[in-house]
Amino acid sequence: MTVASLPDEAPTPAAPLRVVGAKIFVRGLKVDAEIGVYAHEYGRRQPLVIDVELDAAVAGAERLADTLNYETVANAARDLAENGHWQLVETFAERLAEAMFADPRVSRARVRIEKPLALAPVAEAAGVEIVVVRA
Repeated sequence: MTVASLPDEAPTPAAPLRVVGAKIFVRGLKVDAEIGVYAHEYGRRQPLVIDVELDAAVAGAERLADTLNYETVANAARDLAENGHWQLVETFAERLAEAMFADPRVSRARVRIEKPLALAPVAEAAGVEIVVVRA
């Protein structure tokens, strides 16, 4: 077996790398909320499964303060769940997205909320996904 010879010249240096964006996400966050429009949904909590994806200007992050803390997402969802009865999952999703824009580095939020018991046992889940951008 012959080994290919390498060229005598040095390789051309690669162009510098630059981070052009970051997506911060939390997937599968479980919270219990009082949510729904039907009489049997009032006065009882039911599970929600929440995914949040945020586009944020956090390039070059080296410390937690330089980026978005996942706990911010989890705490905002828990706070909303404790804020009384929600009729629509859509409203819950919009409020959660709005909470993410409290950080000025966030330019886009995608919030997906599944309500696993909504159509049980005939469907695994029903829900909503919204995308919100900073104007």
